[in-house]
Amino acid sequence: MSNHYYSKAPEAKHNRQTVETLLRGRKLKFTTDAGVFSKTGVDYGSKVLIDAMELSESDRVLDIGCGYGPIGLSAAGLVPRGSVTMVDINERAVELAKENAALNEIGNVQIMQSDLYESVSEREFDAILTNPPIRAGKAVVHRIFEEGHAFLKKGGSLWVVIQKKQGAPSALEKLEQLYEEVVEVTKDKGYRIFRAKK
Repeated sequence: MSNHYYSKAPEAKHNRQTVETLLRGRKLKFTTDAGVFSKTGVDYGSKVLIDAMELSESDRVLDIGCGYGPIGLSAAGLVPRGSVTMVDINERAVELAKENAALNEIGNVQIMQSDLYESVSEREFDAILTNPPIRAGKAVVHRIFEEGHAFLKKGGSLWVVIQKKQGAPSALEKLEQLYEEVVEVTKDKGYRIFRAKK
């Protein structure tokens, strides 16, 4: 279990590499490593979410399960007068996300280790972004949806990317039980982007 990307302390042997990618018109560099999600480069689902997410420049954003940082650091570029809190259970991913914030000279972020929302003290986010850890199981994914509701301000949105074959229909059903308004913003190669508004 301890070699999964959603474990607290991955035991996989280090294999650091740096990848460069264009996200929302901005060239970003990411140092990755073994034992983290999508270690060879930014995964397609995250890219679809990054392209779809709509943020205002002063929004306060939470990236839940941030990995080495592509979603949260992209969001930080879209909220120059706002801030992004980035959390992950995986301590290796958290260290990489901190390195990648520095590498790309992004300062309006706070990055910390947290089992889902455990260490998040702020409760008034305009947006929560997640590419949920599907392999951690449906219960974990649904907890992200359920507990996220309390961390959004009224009118705030949870943005989720999920593949059709990995549970998009049941995710949609769950979101519709919890949120005022749920829309499928876009779909691309089997990936669905849902926006659930509080």
